[in-house]
Order: sequence, then structure tokens, then C-alpha cells
Amino acid sequence: MAYDEELAARVRDLVPPGTPEMKMFGGLAFMVNTHMATSVSGDGLLLPVSDVEDALARGAEQMRMGERMMKGFVRVPGPLVASDEALAAWVEPAVAEAQAKPPKTAKK
Repeated sequence: MAYDEELAARVRDLVPPGTPEMKMFGGLAFMVNTHMATSVSGDGLLLPVSDVEDALARGAEQMRMGERMMKGFVRVPGPLVASDEALAAWVEPAVAEAQAKPPKTAKK
């Protein structure tokens, strides 16, 4: 799945400068403190969230990979991140959550 370059640029403005980016889940993931904070996929976002029920109540969808539900991840459709304020409401907490976790150790 391709991703929306314009949305990726808007996300870039919200993550810390120099945040590594990597292709993941068919989109472009933003790695904060060695953790995926968010990924631009299609016209929306994929996010790891600690409170899936809250995210679903805000309009997100349970993330699926094929037929499999991905626990702890949601997909936020493009219309829910159309404004800069709406995008920040999803990305900023995800960045804060990634920053609060200890960094992953490098795999050998």
C-alpha cells in the first residue's frame, strides 16, 4: 500500500527533528526513541496505543494485517487527520508514549 506523501510531511513537522523513518506495514513509520510512534499508511495513520477502546471511541479502527487483528494498534482514517489540529491530537500523544519507553537494545 502506498502512503500519502503530504500527510507524511505533516507528521514530520510533529515528530522530533531527526526522527528516523523506515518503511514498515506498507507505509512510512516514524521511529521515536527506537519505537514506532506512528506510521503513515494509505491516506491515514497506524498507531500503537495503550488505550485501544478510547481510540476506537474517537473514530479509529482496529488495525488488521490480512485477517489478523493487531492488538494495541489502530488505524486512523484520513478524514480524522484532515486538519493539523486533528493530526496533532493523534501524533503528539503517540510521540510522548514512545519517548516515555526505554529504548530497545540493538539486535545482534
